[in-house]
Amino acid sequence: MTKPIAKEAITNLYRNTFPASLAIADLGCSSGPNTLYAVSELVKAVDEVRRKLGHQSPEYQVLLNDLPGNDFNAIFKSLVGFHEDMRKQMGDGFGPCFFAGVPGSFFGRLFQRKSLNFVYSSCGVMWLSQVPEGLEDNKGSICMVGKSPPSVVKAYYRQFQMDFSLFLKCRSEEVVAGGRMVLNIFSRKSEDPSSKECCYIWDLLSVALNEMVVEGIIEEEKCDSFNIPLYTPSPLEVESIVEKEGSFTIDLLDVSQFNWNAYDDEVHQSEAFKDGGYNVAKSLRAVAEPMLVSHFGEAIIDEVFSRLGEIVNRKSEEKTEIVIVTASMTRKG
Repeated sequence: MTKPIAKEAITNLYRNTFPASLAIADLGCSSGPNTLYAVSELVKAVDEVRRKLGHQSPEYQVLLNDLPGNDFNAIFKSLVGFHEDMRKQMGDGFGPCFFAGVPGSFFGRLFQRKSLNFVYSSCGVMWLSQVPEGLEDNKGSICMVGKSPPSVVKAYYRQFQMDFSLFLKCRSEEVVAGGRMVLNIFSRKSEDPSSKECCYIWDLLSVALNEMVVEGIIEEEKCDSFNIPLYTPSPLEVESIVEKEGSFTIDLLDVSQFNWNAYDDEVHQSEAFKDGGYNVAKSLRAVAEPMLVSHFGEAIIDEVFSRLGEIVNRKSEEKTEIVIVTASMTRKG
């Protein structure tokens, strides 16, 4: 899965350079109980290697990035507990770990030139900088689906191509030569960008919204003008854009998949674990609610996600999987 790939990348970086200080950036870090999990795993992986080699611990500079609306204060309040836990696990030999919050879009420069050793981003790069232009014919859908016309598919890919290329260019200026970057990106196995696996759960949200249009709760024009700025690239598309931009060498492209309803497996078959629709709706709400509120207002939100939960339960037999591509790469130079 993705965690061992990131650990291998950062430990290989450490073995090759033995830096006295290690600058790690987490792009799209969000805020919540798991915000510092990825960073802690990366630091522990380096510490394990340096102990085996008998080296002194490097100093760590951790740079946490997300959009300005992210609750960075909540993250900062959790740092005391983070440091205490790390000291307990790794002892007094663990080097100083300095944190900074960096609000801003990662589709632009965020850090000084050649200031980063390692960049990590999980499930952020598939978000676009804006809703693509030219989606007027995507009526009845809020994302790219099988019934979307070719013009819509091209518009989404064109926007992703521009955004991902810009992302790579900005990171190439910030990462030192030989530095590493690991990206986890929601993806698809098919080369068809409108295949079902791309935006399945978002398409179900579209069904919920269209039900409310039929019942007169939402205006049809309002629904038709709402689109999600999301593109799930194939591994080949990721590889092609990285190679064309030219600043990074891909060391590994790994594809993993899991059921989009994480509660729907053979282990949890009792009714106590059968509320998968609610859990999927709750997870999607955390991501989609700000966009929906901005477009439709707050009044419909509870109803939308209640309906989504019911729709997910009705569709639970379809067993659609989420696909993630992990791209591990090295800055050229």
